Amino acid sequence: MPEFLNKVVLITGGSSGIGRATALEFARQGAKVVIASRRVKESEETVSLIQDHGGTAIFIQTDVTQAVQIENLIEKTVAVYGQIDYAFNNAGTEGQYAPGIEQTEEMWDLTIDTNLKGVWLSMKYQILQMLKQGGGVIVNNASIAGLIGFPNASIYTASKHGVIGLTKTLALEHAKDNIRINCVCPAVIETDLINRVFNEEGKTKLATLHPIGRLGQSEEIAKSVIWLCSDGASFITGQSVAIDGGYTAQ
Repeated sequence: MPEFLNKVVLITGGSSGIGRATALEFARQGAKVVIASRRVKESEETVSLIQDHGGTAIFIQTDVTQAVQIENLIEKTVAVYGQIDYAFNNAGTEGQYAPGIEQTEEMWDLTIDTNLKGVWLSMKYQILQMLKQGGGVIVNNASIAGLIGFPNASIYTASKHGVIGLTKTLALEHAKDNIRINCVCPAVIETDLINRVFNEEGKTKLATLHPIGRLGQSEEIAKSVIWLCSDGASFITGQSVAIDGGYTAQ
């Protein structure tokens, strides 16, 4: 029997990019998928893509910065599917690209609330449910910006360093509870956002920053997330896995 058949996976930020790719891959492997996002149209498209290929999925509109909405997300997921076997906390924002002294308090609040508070709240209520059911696996989406510094992205970098800190600490707190918690740290991934912001010349320059010579693909992150959730990664917890084409090896 396939490992993920009839298992339940919750994905925040599942409306596009890495989140959508991960949702589709879990569904292909038999999982029941819950998409959580603020964006209705795009999330419903993800659900339709899964259902069109015979998979099972629902969408629950959620703002991860609001505790009451996260509680509602967990309650509705359990009401529909009975449990949460896996969670991928992927919702985030890129923030503003500017020197630290030009950043604003409003941008700090937006970026930290979404990228860090959102992951903390999501894990808090996911773990409470996993404790009730006897275990589970959580993967958070950090970034190589959580491993190194990035000029002109100070707030974003701080938020992703925080995600790694949360991942390590909560993994230690629940290591004996049959709950594994890890995070992935992608470099530049070719998503709709990158395609909107950069032209082909810009994307080519970005690709040269990666020793492998190209940008990453959402599907490559998705497969890594699924592996971390699998029994093949059963001895891995509290880790930050760089998926970066060699970027941080330089």
